[in-house]
Amino acid sequence: MSGILFTEWLAHHHGIAHSSQARAAGFSYRDVAAAVDRGVVRRIRRSWLVAASCDERRRAAAGVGGRVTCVSAAELHGIWVPEHAGTHLAVPHHQSRIDTTGPTLHWGAGPVPAAVTDIDDPPLNMLFHTARCLDRRDALAVWESAVRTGLVMREHLPRVRWHSKTADELARVVGALSDSGLETAFIDGIRPYRLPLRQQAFVAGHRVDVLIGDRLVIQLDGFRHHSSAADRRRDIRHDAELALRGYTVLRFDYYQVMFLWSEVLATVLGAVAQGVHLAR
Repeated sequence: MSGILFTEWLAHHHGIAHSSQARAAGFSYRDVAAAVDRGVVRRIRRSWLVAASCDERRRAAAGVGGRVTCVSAAELHGIWVPEHAGTHLAVPHHQSRIDTTGPTLHWGAGPVPAAVTDIDDPPLNMLFHTARCLDRRDALAVWESAVRTGLVMREHLPRVRWHSKTADELARVVGALSDSGLETAFIDGIRPYRLPLRQQAFVAGHRVDVLIGDRLVIQLDGFRHHSSAADRRRDIRHDAELALRGYTVLRFDYYQVMFLWSEVLATVLGAVAQGVHLAR
């Protein structure tokens, strides 16, 4: 096969592949060498072949002989992640001579066996590492996003041998209704108070994030919410319609839920104390 065909094949593998995968696909040493000589492919740690199109997180994983995991893998899968810095990589226990001042390294082994040719951690391993790395609220949000997008099956999670108390607990409580990580954080924070609530309920012809009791509506504005003035006007119009129908609407934004939770909780519980969640 020609070097041009090899680069096309590599592009379909996220711009990175193990040399053994290239051989299994029928490419000869000469095919690979031709691409390297032309400068369109370079070797990392001898065994990894990397094109310019390769994501920097995968390139970093190849550099340490590991896999992209935790929030970095979640980003690659397109699921919700909290704000964070740096790249998270899973590395084997036996790996040595790694610069620990760069990426965040995860040494623990997840429940799914991984091959040396894997550059991305399997989804269950990614969840395992988020459970051990993030605080409980953020980890649960990542787990629920993975369930909501179909990356993992909710009913399978409690049956996995996690070998982690935190992951076991998350597997028991993870849900599939939260529309965002922000909603997961709100539900997890309010759960201990055992309020009667429904997520993603239809009220006055529109879906609301949370309905507490019969009449208390909680709307959560995500970090990227209100990308246009039209979106904002739509929300104001719906809030007004709900008020005219006898509902109380409490709207919180990303910063409030994530960083001012005690104020959010006090507001919600204060509204419940006044009975605004009850049908009149």
